[in-house]
Amino acid sequence: MKRLPAVTVLPAVVLAVVLAACAPVPSGAPAIGGGSAVPPRPAGVEELTAPPSGATVAPASCDPTASLRPTGPLPTPGQMPGGSTMARIQAHGRLVVGVDQNTYLMGFRNPFSGELEGFDVDMAREVARAIFGDPGAIQFKVLTSDERMPALEERRVDIVVRTMTVNCERWQRVNFSTVYYHAGQRVLVPSNSEVTGIESLGGKRVCATKGSSSLANVAAAPSKPVAVSVPNWTDCLVMLQQGQVDAISTDDTILAGFAAQDPYTKVVGPQFTAEPYGMAFHKADEDFVRFVNALLERLRADGTWASIHRRWLGAPPAPPVAVYRD
Repeated sequence: MKRLPAVTVLPAVVLAVVLAACAPVPSGAPAIGGGSAVPPRPAGVEELTAPPSGATVAPASCDPTASLRPTGPLPTPGQMPGGSTMARIQAHGRLVVGVDQNTYLMGFRNPFSGELEGFDVDMAREVARAIFGDPGAIQFKVLTSDERMPALEERRVDIVVRTMTVNCERWQRVNFSTVYYHAGQRVLVPSNSEVTGIESLGGKRVCATKGSSSLANVAAAPSKPVAVSVPNWTDCLVMLQQGQVDAISTDDTILAGFAAQDPYTKVVGPQFTAEPYGMAFHKADEDFVRFVNALLERLRADGTWASIHRRWLGAPPAPPVAVYRD
């Protein structure tokens, strides 16, 4: 018997694609390969026509870097004073911390382990260690810049450790620790860009996150760039890579993470703002602020702060000096 040649059966989807390719092109349809797709923009993108408005007006005498003085030495971990905010957290069994997962080196999700890591994450673990004696007694809640203060006000978190600049307007709604890191706002651009800093971005689209002081600083810059607001910092990086914005402007710590992730970018220009970071608390939790300030004093003195800095950000400078308002 003569053997018939084998017949290859194409999957239905593949067959449909083949038939479509063989069909005549309808009149008026563009030829295959003509034009290019427009990259989609991240959800929630907004171009500002005016600087974002502040919710409150701070007193002219305000020093945003001055916090509440510790009242004494730290209590023994696991033995928080009765009736204190720390005792409430201890009874809950874990410290609930608002953090970022999109800022490489500061607060990001390790793609291999799935764990949150970074300078801010390690600082938050030290707070858990001081309360429980265990840095793992912690629950992270990922927040956008715009969600930080509402999360505290609604008590969805106990503390926020998320590259948060202390300023007088924010002090009206939340409390802050002493400064635990000094950053400054700069500009990130593609490596072939001729931009030299914020002063050369007039009329150009510059990305920052909604609710950040960086966005307000871009919108108020004398060179009059077009401020583009997005929910997350990684949205800014995607838009820069797709040519949808000309630059990103925020704290140099965040930009350093972007530059490490994308070698086709560069940080340019000097710092044009000071961005002191503080840990943020509910307005009523003054005892917790004083507790954390006592902890920060110890971390500065015993070398822990320097060790965390070295792990994530390189050779450490002298840690920020504590300033108190009482």
